[in-house]
Amino acid sequence: MTEGPIAKQIVIFAIPLFLGNLFQQLYNTADTFVVGNLLGDDALAAVSSSGSLIFLLVGFFSGIAMGAGVAIARFYGAGEVALMRKAIHTSLATFFLAGIVMSVAGAFGARSMLQLMSTPSEVLAQATEYVATYFAGLVTMIMYNVCMGIMQAVGDSRHPLYYLIISSVVNIVLDYAFIGLFGFGVWSAAIATVLSQLLSVCLCLWRLMRIDADYRVNFKELRIDRKTLALILKYGLPSGFQNSVISIANVVVQSHINHFGKEAMAGCGAYAKIEGFAFLPVTCFSAAITTFVSQNLGARNPERAKKGARFGILTAVLAAEVIGGIIILAAPYLIDAFTESKEALAFGVDKSRICSGFFFLCALCHCLAAVLRGAGKAVVPMAAMLACWCLIRVTILFIFVPVLGTIDIVNWVYPITWFLCAGVLAIYYFTADWAGQRKKEAVTGD
Repeated sequence: MTEGPIAKQIVIFAIPLFLGNLFQQLYNTADTFVVGNLLGDDALAAVSSSGSLIFLLVGFFSGIAMGAGVAIARFYGAGEVALMRKAIHTSLATFFLAGIVMSVAGAFGARSMLQLMSTPSEVLAQATEYVATYFAGLVTMIMYNVCMGIMQAVGDSRHPLYYLIISSVVNIVLDYAFIGLFGFGVWSAAIATVLSQLLSVCLCLWRLMRIDADYRVNFKELRIDRKTLALILKYGLPSGFQNSVISIANVVVQSHINHFGKEAMAGCGAYAKIEGFAFLPVTCFSAAITTFVSQNLGARNPERAKKGARFGILTAVLAAEVIGGIIILAAPYLIDAFTESKEALAFGVDKSRICSGFFFLCALCHCLAAVLRGAGKAVVPMAAMLACWCLIRVTILFIFVPVLGTIDIVNWVYPITWFLCAGVLAIYYFTADWAGQRKKEAVTGD
């Protein structure tokens, strides 16, 4: 990504990411769709209420995986093959060991975490089954994120797409087989997801072990290099910590939703799945921006990095707002696909119409953060998002929800905090020398 037309490079890289994320979202949504239609609203509420809790653990390692991707992309762009290989093998070894530990801890702690979220007693048993089963296979989710990050860092976004398509089909088939044919409970939807994710990991590793390239994986080289791990953590820990604390804030948000009953849980959970599809363009352009900026700054071409950043940000923001407008118009039909309850439908439609019109603000936050992460400035978006998406968001909820007694404030807290965070990141983006260009000009005298 260090040569050629900038827009074409980013779009060509982003399209497979979009399709891959689309299929990943499809098989995540398959759980909700199949459960809601075949097992009822109690089961749908159980699955929906667990999303923020699951991302609490997955998001932490996804953030650190971003740091690994930044390090690998930097070394790849600079032609530092030995350092790149150390980063790849250190990442695989570290995340595998961490994934095993987190799988065990998450499975045994699922019920306690759900109780802390004020999960209603009528759905607690099913929610515990689903979350505990999901967490037991957490290592597969973590390893897939690492393998996908390695491929994306070297500019390969096509093969993760192929593997996601295969695993998505497998997940949907297993969902219908386990629940529709065999009559298993909500826990089987989590089993289907874990098995399909394991298939993705196996396919990714098969590709990485067989490819004739400098980034080929060799199990004999799997070891944790301390200096390389320190660099990965330097880039990734801010993002991982950021994801986790934001997830804690979202758990607080979910606990407030839970207070309004299972219909609110089901309706807002259905909206969350729709929102997942809506943000796919933002997700893929954010990943493309991070890789593009990392590689070009590694190749010491800051001006190209800045041009690519501007194109990616503008494209993602425009796409997000168009999609938001479509959701506002189609919300009743979209939410209705997940639930037959009129009460749940009303909760989902209200949340859709409040949040969707402000998608451009969330897109701006993610893309500006992606630029700064690619430039190795991960602490800045971490601080901005923690302050706005966590502290301010939680403070608003604890002050206004008891006073007003309405779920509307839970919905409005998102666009309010998106606006604040976008403002902070935009100020830094336009005023700071995140690309290191001014420092270069001072040294060269240009």
